[in-house]
Order: sequence, then C-alpha cells, then structure tokens
Amino acid sequence: MGATLERLEATIAARRSADPETSYVAKLNAKGLKKIAQKLGEEGVETVIAALAEDDEALTGEAADLIFHLIVLLQARGLGLADVCAVLDQREGIGGLAEKAARTK
Repeated sequence: MGATLERLEATIAARRSADPETSYVAKLNAKGLKKIAQKLGEEGVETVIAALAEDDEALTGEAADLIFHLIVLLQARGLGLADVCAVLDQREGIGGLAEKAARTK
C-alpha cells in the first residue's frame, strides 16, 4: 500500500511542471489552488454518493480519485503524505473524542 502511494506522489510531483496541454496534474496546477481545492471537494462528494448509493467498485474508484486529488492539493501547498502521516502518528493511541477535544484549532 505504501509503495503505491509513494509512486503516485512521485508521479504527481514530476507532472506538476509538465505542459498543461498534455498533463492533467499540470493543468490543475496552472488553474491554481482554488480550482484544485474545488476538485477535491467534488471528489469528496462523489465518494460519499458512491458509498451510499453505488457498489464497492464505484466506491473504490471514487476513493482513488479522492486520494489522487488530495495529493495534488497537498503538493500545491508544499506538503505531502508524509506530513499527513506525521499528524496521524501524533494522534495514534489517543481516543478519537479525546484527541478532537484537545485540538487548539
């Protein structure tokens, strides 16, 4: 699982500076952070719809799209999955309700 996400992150990073006419990642980045965030939101909604009204294949396909667009967004902000994993590591072992109550933001 980790190797797949690492390869995906590397591919997205490599395509950020490609020609927007030939690369979807470059095209999204050329449109800016607002467009990338909008696309992530759309994929989130599509994932919810698939979870509630479609089969497992549709759900996993939408989840893949969601993860892909999340990585695009993170990289647009100079972040990556390692940054997200660091936060998850910090939260590990803390109950969900206790962790949420302890957040300062």
